[in-house]
Amino acid sequence: MKLILTQEVTGLGSAGDVVEVKNGYGRNYLVPRGIAISWTRGAQKTVDSIRAARASRAVADLDHAKQIKATLENANVNVRVRSGEGGRLFGAVTPADIAAAIAESGTTIDKRTIVVGNPIKALGAHQVTVKVHDEVDAKVQLNVVSA
Repeated sequence: MKLILTQEVTGLGSAGDVVEVKNGYGRNYLVPRGIAISWTRGAQKTVDSIRAARASRAVADLDHAKQIKATLENANVNVRVRSGEGGRLFGAVTPADIAAAIAESGTTIDKRTIVVGNPIKALGAHQVTVKVHDEVDAKVQLNVVSA
């Protein structure tokens, strides 16, 4: 079964790629979740628009990625969350929360590039990784504070 990916799938491809998968995987998992759409000859416009959107979000070159890495590693990022007694959070800090906090500090990044090792469920200092480029990872220090 030929499909066009609308999101990145680990081990399969990224948005805009045309991939060949088994019928059950495509029909029962990828298509119902909106991760992929069926491939047709007329869907080439969709592929082109997905690739153009991905290219506009991508970091241009390695030097630009290193500049973003330096900016992220030097930024003071405070994530404000609701918490209860003893500093325990109501839920966990999500990559979307982290991306919003980084955007407040002046740098916009895609939430899908943020890698959180263990779920952040307590106040205090934490560290996350941001995949700026295929070859460049930035370690960002977060300060989770009560709202």
